[in-house]
Amino acid sequence: MQVLFESLDSQATRLRSWVVRRVRFVMRRLSWLAPRARVQLAEVNRPHQGIYKRCQIELQTDSAGPVVITALARDWRSALDSALSRAASSLPRLRRGLEQFGQAGDDRHEKLPAQQS
Repeated sequence: MQVLFESLDSQATRLRSWVVRRVRFVMRRLSWLAPRARVQLAEVNRPHQGIYKRCQIELQTDSAGPVVITALARDWRSALDSALSRAASSLPRLRRGLEQFGQAGDDRHEKLPAQQS
């Protein structure tokens, strides 16, 4: 899986290699559904609540286009894990929905015609 990391925050930039490894590990079985991922880490200042960490993951699927998942948390690890958890559960659902309506672009899972004896 190709992972693109983006962040303007110096603290988040130091986590780059950990983020890339974590994304590849969580998405290892789903990389055929989304071969490319873009991860953006940023700090968000929420009024009366303080500073939160935002993790936005954009998965590029071949059949359904981009899927964007965003999570807010108090620390980078929680934000990334929350976004990855939602991404890992949404891709199979998206795939099932496309198959149900006959829009899946992947021919690997088509049934072969039955052979006659």
